[in-house]
Amino acid sequence: MNKTELVQSLAAATDQSQAAAARALEALTRIVSDELASGGEVVIPGFGSFKRAERAERTGRNPQTGAAMTIAASTSVKFVPGAALKSAVNGKRE
Repeated sequence: MNKTELVQSLAAATDQSQAAAARALEALTRIVSDELASGGEVVIPGFGSFKRAERAERTGRNPQTGAAMTIAASTSVKFVPGAALKSAVNGKRE
């Protein structure tokens, strides 16, 4: 499902216009991004949680030459699914 399809499904599920659904989706992504950027986390009970994940500096290999190289430390986002989402994906509805 791409963003357009998600907006259409959200609009249909909430009985709103696609423009309103698109604004709501944009607001959600902005809020989650801002919270993670400020060091927080976002928890949606039953769905899952978004957390910052720190990656340490490490040594890797250049795939073309095989030469060793240093990969810089970075911050990533980790999603941990909730129990209800895991059950839904495994075909069990709660």
